[in-house]
Amino acid sequence: MDPVRLIEIKEEILSDNNQLAEELREKLRKSGTLLLNLMSSPGSGKTSLILRTAEGLKNYLHLGVIEADIDSTVDAEKVAAQGVPAVQLRTGGFCHLDSSMVAKGLTALNTDKLDLIIVENVGNLVCPAEFDTGAHKNVMILSVPEGDDKPLKYPLMFSVCDVLLVNKTDYLSLSDFDRVALEKRVRSLNPKIRIFYVSCKTGEGITEWLDWLKNTLADFKAKR
Repeated sequence: MDPVRLIEIKEEILSDNNQLAEELREKLRKSGTLLLNLMSSPGSGKTSLILRTAEGLKNYLHLGVIEADIDSTVDAEKVAAQGVPAVQLRTGGFCHLDSSMVAKGLTALNTDKLDLIIVENVGNLVCPAEFDTGAHKNVMILSVPEGDDKPLKYPLMFSVCDVLLVNKTDYLSLSDFDRVALEKRVRSLNPKIRIFYVSCKTGEGITEWLDWLKNTLADFKAKR
């Protein structure tokens, strides 16, 4: 019997994806457009954060949004209603975005006229963390109702992100969410991560998040 030949499909796919991701990053860097990949579980507040961000930065920069869902265009419609250029990617079953999908979304946006593009990834704490989208920064949202134990269950997601936004702080008084325990768990995985506590409902902490975005964009453009 001939020996069985093993072909590592995942490694090959990831290698091709990473190469395209680097090409996207460089292209956008040259145009001065910062690409931000926003990840979280469903219902944590990704679209609400984008709407808050769009409102807070409307007089400061030009924003575009790429929305991704397995089905539906509802999120892109909400963003477009605020006057923000938006593209909906319907993944048709894929539980994540990769760089080729993002590249398709970018072709529908006039990136040369945009300072910041936010990609709202598919709601999922597993698959999106494994695929490089070509983003310059990775940001995730953890909502208070999800609990402070998620870094223990989904360590890769917390490891690959530059920023953690703890959303729905208006629920803190109604829960046993432990901020100290959360931060200890997160920083054991990712010591350099920035953590902001926000409420898209009340506006708490949004200013600090917007300030981080402004500073990050300024540094990004200065290094072109």
